[in-house]
Amino acid sequence: MDASSDTTGTTRIAQDLLGWYDTHGRDLPWRARPGSPAPDPYRVWLSEVMLQQTTVGAVKAYFAAFTARWPTVMALAAAPDEDVMAAWAGLGYYARARNLLACAREVAARGGQFPDTEDGLRALPGLGAYTAAAVAAIAFGRRAVVVDANVERVVSRLFAIDTPLPGSRPLIREYADVITPDLRSGDFAQAMMDLGSGVCTSRSPRCLLCPLSAGCAGRASGEPERLPVKAAKKAKPLRKGRAFWIEREVGGEAQVWLVRRADKGMLGGMRALPDDGWAARADGCGEGPASGPWESAGKVDHVFTHFSLELSLAVYLGNRFEGAEGEWWPLDRLDEAGLPTLFAKAARLALAAERQDA
Repeated sequence: MDASSDTTGTTRIAQDLLGWYDTHGRDLPWRARPGSPAPDPYRVWLSEVMLQQTTVGAVKAYFAAFTARWPTVMALAAAPDEDVMAAWAGLGYYARARNLLACAREVAARGGQFPDTEDGLRALPGLGAYTAAAVAAIAFGRRAVVVDANVERVVSRLFAIDTPLPGSRPLIREYADVITPDLRSGDFAQAMMDLGSGVCTSRSPRCLLCPLSAGCAGRASGEPERLPVKAAKKAKPLRKGRAFWIEREVGGEAQVWLVRRADKGMLGGMRALPDDGWAARADGCGEGPASGPWESAGKVDHVFTHFSLELSLAVYLGNRFEGAEGEWWPLDRLDEAGLPTLFAKAARLALAAERQDA
């Protein structure tokens, strides 16, 4: 199908998909059902930021907790950085949380109102092309072309685009633009997302259930799962580092020493165990925050976007520790510290080692 020349066909795509969405669209806490008033822009924006590189299933609980604690953008803007970073712990890609606060404070400075156009939204901190288009379409009813990974997959199959990603993205966007209707573009964007999530899946697409299957060039080829074509993945480098578990007891209360990571860089602004300075492009130096003695407690493995990390854990056996910058955190409230997943793994390893020694 040539989207640029088949006006009737592209109109039919939107009609068929929206008809399917009216019946089969997912009920999600940040959405408004078809025919209902548009959802709160704050909830749309918050959900879209959370959903970047994260599944809907993982986001639901975080979204519920955030909106219960900070029900408006003004409330979020007024929240202390450390509270928001701790609440974000476990969602990953922690730069999103820093951008979330920066954006909320910018919107608060504008009186608590989000801009209602793509260009205006793009001017806010942390809003890229996708998020700005999604908020403009879903929250404000603007015609905007919303392209995420699900949409890329649907469009690639619908028009049999076999140029490998990421080189195919300009063409995918061109086709997505052609089939996006002037009316209900927000519902159309969410319908494309739902179709990609539940029907036009990466593996074993359910073509018999697809409202667009009759005109799908990928299905006609007999190999829809081959699309989109992805470039070969490069092997991720392996980095090595050390984290340090330092514990004490005061008045019968066990405490562990935590530090706050620099605002910029990996896991920026998060509470964490002290470490030896490992980074995305370099191994750690191996040195701890004190001369020791230290005892090995094993290691944890963690995968980041661009590298893998092997993190060894060392437990402090000395009698007295004087840290320069950090805080003693009650061990029985460690789950409230908001440790990133990597350091939460290391903490569980340390606590498991203690139980074995007890």
